[in-house]
Amino acid sequence: MLGRVSRASVANSGERDERLPNADRRVALPTGERQYHIGLGPGELAEYILLPGDPDRTTRIAARLDTIELERRHREFASVTGTYRGLRISVVSTGIGTDNVEIVVAEALAITKRPTFIRVGSSGALQPEIGLGDVVISTGAVRLETTTSWFVADGYPAVADYEAVLALVEAAARLGHRAHVGLTATAPGFYGAQGRPIPQLPIRYPDLAEAMARQRVLNFEMEASALFVLAGLAGCRAGAVCAVFAQRTTGAFVEGEAKERAEAACVETGLESLLVLAELDRQKRAAGTDRWRPSLWSRAS
Repeated sequence: MLGRVSRASVANSGERDERLPNADRRVALPTGERQYHIGLGPGELAEYILLPGDPDRTTRIAARLDTIELERRHREFASVTGTYRGLRISVVSTGIGTDNVEIVVAEALAITKRPTFIRVGSSGALQPEIGLGDVVISTGAVRLETTTSWFVADGYPAVADYEAVLALVEAAARLGHRAHVGLTATAPGFYGAQGRPIPQLPIRYPDLAEAMARQRVLNFEMEASALFVLAGLAGCRAGAVCAVFAQRTTGAFVEGEAKERAEAACVETGLESLLVLAELDRQKRAAGTDRWRPSLWSRAS
């Protein structure tokens, strides 16, 4: 197992250590079993995982869990594993940006079997009908970032898993949260990369938000496309739900208690979606299939 290989054992010359045929000198391997950045080892992550960006949001989500097995924090990666309404889940913060998502997904894949990832984040709305405090469920993401270009061709789509989308839609409906479903744009930054003017700096695409809105993109955020691409390549499910903290058509931002309520709606939707996905998985196992379809739910009712 790669996690058992020490750094010293792969510091030799040549592509591979003959004593450890799976060791590749190009890989930054941890000492012992814990992953280098998230600080977690095999068995410490559940197969159902929420991914907030803000590490402090992990703490707030942890307060909603019924039991907690472990809590750990290294840099911006704050993790907790426990149970929520009988389901074992984990929460791992990614920090800001697709480069951080790459780290979390890669290291989570190394210590789990076939995880499900649901991003719970914040975003800025691009369509006027979307209100502050609403949630946006992403069906796919425009790849404005370049992290995924190191894995796939430029035309490769960033698509959410259909089961994750259905589970998030169902979760929002159950909870009564106002949800919008459609495309997201994943930007590599907050200011110039989203067309926000900076008085001291020139930006190349000042009309970017308007262009995305004309193409019926619902919101800007900074992580979803990497999650969709990398999870899809690994054969895993991934989805994203984001609270609307800003309305780009008016310049309004959510503040105070309204911001707390918006975050709560997003987190609640994410947690409920994991319960829905676990139920879909039970229905698939009972039917002996690896693809969920609507008739399975009606049979289970």
